[in-house]
Amino acid sequence: MGYSEKVSNKLNALLEKNYDAEKGYRYAAENAQDPQLRAFFMERAQERYDFGHALETEIRNFGQNPDKSSSLAGDAHRTWMNLKTTLSANKDEAALEEAVRGEKVAAQEYEEVLKDPEIPASTANLLLKQKNQIVASLNKMKGLELSN
Repeated sequence: MGYSEKVSNKLNALLEKNYDAEKGYRYAAENAQDPQLRAFFMERAQERYDFGHALETEIRNFGQNPDKSSSLAGDAHRTWMNLKTTLSANKDEAALEEAVRGEKVAAQEYEEVLKDPEIPASTANLLLKQKNQIVASLNKMKGLELSN
């Protein structure tokens, strides 16, 4: 059984968002002052890279082609994040706030896709696992204490 076009489009949208998040986290890690935060952002970037590859495999397993591009919205968000952190007195705090905001949105997007009754069980299991990891990261971010 293959995916419907609707399901394929939703999964490709999540894939695109994961690529965007990976780039955003790499950017944030490169610019973080706090070593703990830098390491945390690099872990998140790797996690999102892994999410993307798992989604690509899942999409291919159902006979569809994954979309490997990042989005214009993601590029715009990174530009905004750059501007916000440049203008902020506490750059790490500003980057962390943006990361928290982004993870909240990501968790909601996963939740919306999971509500689709056409999502096969194997895909739903993968998405639920990824969403739970995003929520765990979000909770960890909220508890980070920066050394600045």
